[in-house]
Amino acid sequence: MPIFSPTALTDFSRRLFQAAGVPETDANTVANSLVDANLCGHDSHGVIRVPQYVGFVKEGKLVVGASLDVLKETPAILATDANWGLGQVQAYRLLDRLVDKAKTVGIAGGSMRRCGHIGRLGEYAERAAKHGMAFFATVNSHGSGRRVTPPGGAAGRISTNPICFGAPTPTSPLVLDFSTSVCAEGKVRVAFQKGESIPPGWIHNAAGQPSTTPADLYTDPPGSILPFGGAQAYKGFGLGFMMDLMAGGLSGGDCSRPDRPMPGLGNSVAFVLWNVEMFGGCEHFLTAASGLSEFVRSTPLATGATEITLPGDPERRSREKRQVEGIPVPDGTWSQLAKLAGELHVPIPVGN
Repeated sequence: MPIFSPTALTDFSRRLFQAAGVPETDANTVANSLVDANLCGHDSHGVIRVPQYVGFVKEGKLVVGASLDVLKETPAILATDANWGLGQVQAYRLLDRLVDKAKTVGIAGGSMRRCGHIGRLGEYAERAAKHGMAFFATVNSHGSGRRVTPPGGAAGRISTNPICFGAPTPTSPLVLDFSTSVCAEGKVRVAFQKGESIPPGWIHNAAGQPSTTPADLYTDPPGSILPFGGAQAYKGFGLGFMMDLMAGGLSGGDCSRPDRPMPGLGNSVAFVLWNVEMFGGCEHFLTAASGLSEFVRSTPLATGATEITLPGDPERRSREKRQVEGIPVPDGTWSQLAKLAGELHVPIPVGN
C-alpha cells in the first residue's frame, strides 16, 4: 500500500475534484473532510469516496454549485433542500446556520433532504463542540442503500443509519459516532479493495448465510449487513429503524423503500445542537464532562486490559499517528484514484 502525507493526499483529492468541475473552495471542503476521515482511521469515509463522488458529478447526479434552499425556518428550526449538492459543502452550510441559531435561542434543529453523502458525522460534532455546543446527528441513505437485514430476515431493508453525539470538554471533545449496523458498508468495501476477508458476524450472502467474503455483499441480488447487538440485534436494528425515520421523516426526504436504486446517491440528514451555556451553564457542563471522564478512566482494569477508552479516543490516536507516519491507501483504492487521475489529466503524487 502506498503511504501519503495528509497534505499530499488532500492536495491530490482537491485537484481531482477541481478537474471534475468543482470550484476550489468546495473542492477544499470535500477533500479536507475525506482526508480527515482517513486520519481518524475511518478509511470507509476517506478518499475511497473520491471516485464515487466524481462519478456522480460527471453523471449529473450530484450538482456542483447547488444552493441550500430553505423550506421552513423559525428562530430554532431550519428545514432545507440540498438540491443534490456535494454533501460536506451543504452540511457545513446547515451546521453554521444552526450554530448561530443555538447561540441565540439555546437549541436548534435542522434537516436536509436530497443531499450528497456528508461523510463522517463525527467531524460535525467536533465543529459544534468548538462553539460550546452539544450535538446530535443522524442520516439515512435517502431511500437507497438497503444493506441491513432485520433479525430473522434474509434480505436488507434499511441503510446503515449512523448515530452521532458530541460534547465539548475542557480538552478534546467527546464524540460517539457509529453505524447502527455491526459495521459501516464502507468498511466492507475497504476489505474488498484490500482483498481481505472480514470478521464473522458482519454480513450474510444473498442466500441469508453467514459469510466472511466482502464480495458477497455486492452480488445481484446483494448480500446484507447485520445490525449491531449480537444476540440482542433487535436493539441495533430498532435504533437503525428509528434513525431511518428521524432522518427521512423530519427532512421531508425518503426513508428506506423498495423502488430506490442501490447504491444510494446521498443522505437525508437531521442535526440538533444544544448551547450548553443556556442550560446548566458552560462551566458546569465542562466540569461535569471532565469529572465523568476522569471517573470512568479510573476504573480498575480487568485482566488483560490495558486502558479504558472513551468516545473520541480512537480517532484522536489515529490522527496523531497518521499525521506523523502518513496515511496508507489500499491498493484497490489507489488503482481507482490513479485511473481517475489519468482520465482527468491530474498529476499523480508519489507515495512512500
